Amino acid sequence: MVNIIKEILKNLPEEKVSEACFEGANIVLYTKDKEFFLNNEGIIKRVVDEIKKRIELRPDPSMVMEQEDAEKKIRQIIPEEAGVSNILFDPQRSIAVIEAEKLGLAIGKQGSLLQEIRKETFWVPVIRRTPAIRSKIVENIRAVLYQYSDYRRKFLDKIGHRIYDGWIREKKNEWVRLTVLGGGRQVGRSCMFLQTPESRVILDCGVDVASPDSPYPYLESPDFNIDQLDAVVITHAHLDHVGFLPYLYKFGYRGPTYCTAPTRDVAALLLLDFVKIMKSENKEPIYDVDDVKEMVKHTVTLEYDEVTDITPDVRITLYNAGHTLGSAMIHLHVGNGLHNILYTGDMKFGKTQVLEPAATVFPRLETMILESTYGGREISDDAKEENDAEFAALVRETVEKGGKVLVPVLGSGRAQEIMLTLHQMMFLTNELPKVPVYVDGLVWDVTAIHTAYPEYLNGRVRKLIFHKDQNPFLAEVFKEVGSQKERQEIIQSSQPCVILATSGMLVGGPSVEYLKGLADNPGNTLAIVSYQGEGSLGRRIQRGEKEIAFTNGTNQEILQIRCRIETFEEFSAHSNRRQLLNFIYKCSPRPKKVIVNHGESSRCLDLASAVHKLMRIETSAPRNLEAVRLK
Repeated sequence: MVNIIKEILKNLPEEKVSEACFEGANIVLYTKDKEFFLNNEGIIKRVVDEIKKRIELRPDPSMVMEQEDAEKKIRQIIPEEAGVSNILFDPQRSIAVIEAEKLGLAIGKQGSLLQEIRKETFWVPVIRRTPAIRSKIVENIRAVLYQYSDYRRKFLDKIGHRIYDGWIREKKNEWVRLTVLGGGRQVGRSCMFLQTPESRVILDCGVDVASPDSPYPYLESPDFNIDQLDAVVITHAHLDHVGFLPYLYKFGYRGPTYCTAPTRDVAALLLLDFVKIMKSENKEPIYDVDDVKEMVKHTVTLEYDEVTDITPDVRITLYNAGHTLGSAMIHLHVGNGLHNILYTGDMKFGKTQVLEPAATVFPRLETMILESTYGGREISDDAKEENDAEFAALVRETVEKGGKVLVPVLGSGRAQEIMLTLHQMMFLTNELPKVPVYVDGLVWDVTAIHTAYPEYLNGRVRKLIFHKDQNPFLAEVFKEVGSQKERQEIIQSSQPCVILATSGMLVGGPSVEYLKGLADNPGNTLAIVSYQGEGSLGRRIQRGEKEIAFTNGTNQEILQIRCRIETFEEFSAHSNRRQLLNFIYKCSPRPKKVIVNHGESSRCLDLASAVHKLMRIETSAPRNLEAVRLK
């Protein structure tokens, strides 16, 4: 197919199509013929079957109803009980996004109401569920996308030309090379660089928030040239995987970033907070708010199991990683069957309170790039039930003595896992008294994003979120903290409580403020449920440091750590050693090569050795800046 659009138009009545363009790897046709838009008698489907690419037919923007009139008509068509909360129009693409509380009532029987909206307004209706908790970041992101609708349309068309125009070139001497720019034998600044004769793709682009000396990926590597970068693919929104991405846009990258919609939204929230924290600590931010906005403008979101080309010779599919909301493992199909790679990012092969376990079935698989955060032989394989029982006992003992439990959490993932665990213990099993649970930092905003994407949660939580009176995140014990004044009132109060606060490593954020106010009281407890990076304050406390020095302006204050300290690794959103080995064993097909990354050096080497011995699979654990030829 020298020119795929020409091939498509050959099979269509010439006068029916007013414009044809790309939206990434998809093809969009616009028509000014109302009858053809409403009923093309299966012509489009026949072309899709022949071309094997997604084709969408939309009305030309010139023929849609005026937005104000269209909104009135849509609200007339959809019954009031559906709870339509908002209607957003994307005029460049003739799309009307309708947010409703009850999707079934908004869609109608067999899509009858959507058909009626198309017929009456000629807008293409897209139905989304209204979030149970209002999320300003989701609203702001959608506003940015619609504000730059014309730019986005041209940008997506440019991506399509990059993908399909490259098909013209004759493919010779095919090869696949992977360079580790971060995350090699360490946790933090994950960044993999994939090269083929045709493509330059980055997988994750994170920072190491716990490292003052080497926090950023090795983008100065001679392999990497930002002007030649085709695409970035992000597994999930934690800063060690996405924290350096806006820097690329600051320095001129204007290509696509691929991820799931929840990852885009949570990442934008965490990145804006990262800038805010750096400024509050009188540090010069490495990028600014405008660079985060630029990242959002250039993000292309994909669903799980959705196959898309991202360059002429790389096709990706995102699979559930079970790690955090919208987290994905990236399956890369390189060339015409040349090589298949699975980059797991962070993954959890075990059901949690929030998510389903990581997927294990893939179309083809030769090389797996596997995380090893908890892959060392010294890591406990304690059952989740034991972990929960010990956590419940700790909270109960602390609050019965009138103390406070501080739980430093990652805003996305760990916080929601702990919230649902506490909800279960207080309302379902009655293991704990119903004490206040204060939610501070970004936790409440990220929780709101969870309710905006219930389809990414496990079945039990999804059903509960659909009913306001049963939504566990809205239980009366959870109380949002909105100011510094409230924070101090909680610290000084004599009432026992649980506090969930970011950051999870005690590196900046409200958790450090709570620690300063609570640590010197033996009646309080610090419950560590997140991975503590090397060099972080959390790791130092875990190792037994009892005196912590803080600089306050020109003065230095010493904090005495007298509170109880306990670690709970089974709350981790990472797989333990047993789960990692089980994941490889259950993968279909089984990989021929496993590259181990994202773990402390000893754990990477130990897991690589175990995989080789137990499964007779070739393994390696490359350092940063090492390159591996995969094919």
